[in-house]
Amino acid sequence: MLRPIATTAVAILALSGTTFAQDAATATANFVNAEGQGNGTAELTGMAAGGVLIKLEVTGLPAGEWVAFHVHETGSCDHATNHESAGGHFNPGSKEHGYDAANGPHAGDMPNQYVGADGALRAEVYNHMVTLDDGDQGIKGRALMVHAKGDDYESQPSGDAGDRLACAVIE
Repeated sequence: MLRPIATTAVAILALSGTTFAQDAATATANFVNAEGQGNGTAELTGMAAGGVLIKLEVTGLPAGEWVAFHVHETGSCDHATNHESAGGHFNPGSKEHGYDAANGPHAGDMPNQYVGADGALRAEVYNHMVTLDDGDQGIKGRALMVHAKGDDYESQPSGDAGDRLACAVIE
């Protein structure tokens, strides 16, 4: 009699694991460069403990350089405006920009990323300050941005990060 109960328990656990995996919030984002051509993708996953994990690969960037990576407030990546259509950094708490700022960082701040010798940025970045929904801290429908220079983590309002090289709307 124990055998059927044990089998049932294993089946219930297996189904529960499947249910949890399906409940995780996910999104994708397709990067476009300054000319409006596709140059990368990102997969975003809302984490059970909070925050969002962003896995990205973006090509055609300055090889061997550190570049800034942020969440911007508006889900628009119009290359004709040099991606200015994405607005400023996502900042629902009205914080200062940067990890070194007295009243920072804001939710759109993330660490600089290194571009390999092949001009590709491949990274996994965890942002604990955001969620993958449309709530107050939510980034769904907003934009991811890769800048030309590294963020200095203190200059206002954007860390002196330079031009906007690649932009992706979070869908």
